Order: sequence, then structure tokens, then C-alpha cells
Amino acid sequence: MRWEGQEESGNVEDRRGMSRGMAIGGGSIVVLLLAWALGLDPRLINALLQGAGQVAPQQQQQGEAPAGKDDRTRHFTATIMRFTEKVWGERFQEELGKRYVEPKMVLFSEGVQTGCGNAPSAVGPFYCPADQTVYLDPTFFDELEKKLGGSKAEFSQAYVIAHEVGHHVQNQLGFTREVEKRRRGGSEKEANQYSVRLELQADYLAGVWAHYGQRQFQFIEAGDVEAAMKSANAIGDDRLQKRSTGFVSPEGFTHGTSAQRTKWFKRGLETGKLQDLNLFFQVPYDQL
Repeated sequence: MRWEGQEESGNVEDRRGMSRGMAIGGGSIVVLLLAWALGLDPRLINALLQGAGQVAPQQQQQGEAPAGKDDRTRHFTATIMRFTEKVWGERFQEELGKRYVEPKMVLFSEGVQTGCGNAPSAVGPFYCPADQTVYLDPTFFDELEKKLGGSKAEFSQAYVIAHEVGHHVQNQLGFTREVEKRRRGGSEKEANQYSVRLELQADYLAGVWAHYGQRQFQFIEAGDVEAAMKSANAIGDDRLQKRSTGFVSPEGFTHGTSAQRTKWFKRGLETGKLQDLNLFFQVPYDQL
């Protein structure tokens, strides 16, 4: 992926090295990573971990780079965030006639305090609508590659970031609130299906971002799309359930299958059509 030397976002805060005391064993990390991928809310996971430790008060000044941490990761994530800001700022204005409110991103290690509660790094990347912030422990990409069979290629990492920013786009457009309302009024099965619809829409939005980002920045290189597809495939509900339990239970899906996640990311990348966003809540569930 071509990104070096490009403009960086000013909305990225590096808190790595700031939190202490959230001691979690290696086995728990894998379990919680799977729990995140299967749709558990970070607040719920944090409640389950209260006996395992607390996030310590933050000692470092906001915006200060942690000593000994790699600058490349900070520059990369800030550049990807700027790519998303430029693409979505233009799309909102040109296609929707709206102003795009840029989200924040926080890089952290071990654990982090958020507007949605405290969360350990094991929950993986997530978006908190309460503070409109994407949270990312970059070591997630090592887990994705080593434990789940995903790709650590930079465009694959950009896809993960773009997916979380996609949740911010959904939040601004009202899809998040609509899904939460429908989830509260239905059965557990129906609630899970609405979660899948929202997650697949976020994958589609990541593809739409890549579609317009490539036009503007020409950042995709040979093999990049395949790497992103590999990661999308690795975190499908069916593969994760099979890995963790030995069997697949479709009624428990909250993110979509590997095939669905790659399908919708690819379709967003190919078409770039924001007009198709409502389809995710109109198409029969078994046709997604």
C-alpha cells in the first residue's frame, strides 16, 4: 500500500504505554478476541473482567507519543485516518448534502478508558458511538495474522480501520440508532440478524472508501485487495465459531460469514454506491 509521505490526521491520539494493571492471561486474550469478533459489547466484556484488574489512571499528557513505541504505526494510522476524512468529507457533501463530522482515533495498549466504559486490548478494534472514537491496539494485527489466519499487510490493516470508521458513518446517518431500536423490540435471533446487517454494511462502507480513496490517492498496490479479503474472510462468524467451538451455529452470527464479509467489501470497492446502503435492511436476510 502506498501511503508514506501523505498528509496525516490530527484526530489520532497515541495512548500506548499509558495503561497498566489489566493483567489477562494469553488464553484469555484469544477467547476475548473471539468474543469481540462474535459481537460482544466492550462494556459487557469489561464487566466480566472486573476481577482481573482495572485500567490505571492515565499519567501521560494527551497527544504525547509514548517512549519506545514505533513511529511507523502512528504515522500509518494517522495517514489512513486522513484518507478516510477526505473521502467521507467529499462523499457527504457531494452525495448527501451533509457535513461529515470526523471521528477520533485512540491507539492504546493493554486497556483503555472510553465513552462506552473500560475495555481491554483483547476486545480488538472497536468504535464507541458515545464519544465518536475508534479504539485500536495495534497488536491486534499480530493476533489476526497468527491466531486467525488473516493478513498483516498494510492495506489489510487499512481495511480494519476503514470498517470501524464505517461504523462512525453509520452512526452519523442514523443506521446505528435504527438497528438498536429494532434489536430491542425483537427476539435474540432477530437482534443478531440486525447486528449482521450493520456489520456487513460497515464492510461495504470500507469498500466504498477504498473505491474513492483509490481514485484520489492511488494507494492500492498489487496483492493489496487479496490481503484485505483474506482478513475479512478470517473474521467471519462461521470460521470463528468453528475455531472456538468446533461447530457452526448460524443463529448466533453477529458479524456475517466469511463469504458475506468478503462479498460486501468487494462490492463496495467495485461500485462505490452510497445509494445501496438501505438495501442491507430491505434484502431478505438469507440473501445477504
